[in-house]
Amino acid sequence: MTDSNPVRELRLVVTAADYDAALHFYRDVLGLTERGAFSSPGGRVTILDAGRATLELTDPNHAAFIDEVEVGRRVAGPIRVAFEVDDSTAMTSKLAAAGAEVIAEPTRTPWNSLNSRLDAPGALQLTLFTELGEPAGEPDEG
Repeated sequence: MTDSNPVRELRLVVTAADYDAALHFYRDVLGLTERGAFSSPGGRVTILDAGRATLELTDPNHAAFIDEVEVGRRVAGPIRVAFEVDDSTAMTSKLAAAGAEVIAEPTRTPWNSLNSRLDAPGALQLTLFTELGEPAGEPDEG
């Protein structure tokens, strides 16, 4: 990011029908740090720090390719959240034990990361990825 970038933060806002379960899953199980919590009459919001944010844009053909590599078939909608973690195998197990549905166990990708796919609280599809090292001539993917 350069000083001329007018955007300071990417914030993904998720409306979760079961707020308490989603908060527990993302904060307490996945380990995102709470940056702030606020309430309104009858409502609550918690801001969780997910580290560095990027916006990954893909066309439908490449999205289908990623799904094929990670899952073996087309499963994602227009939004999929990818978290880089130290150990995607261990984190996949941890999140599954907390109620996420594993769509695909960790799989080595052509871009040399170990990626898993889960359905998680807040109606989000997650990719967990661990970078295994940069293969020559391949772009980084999440």
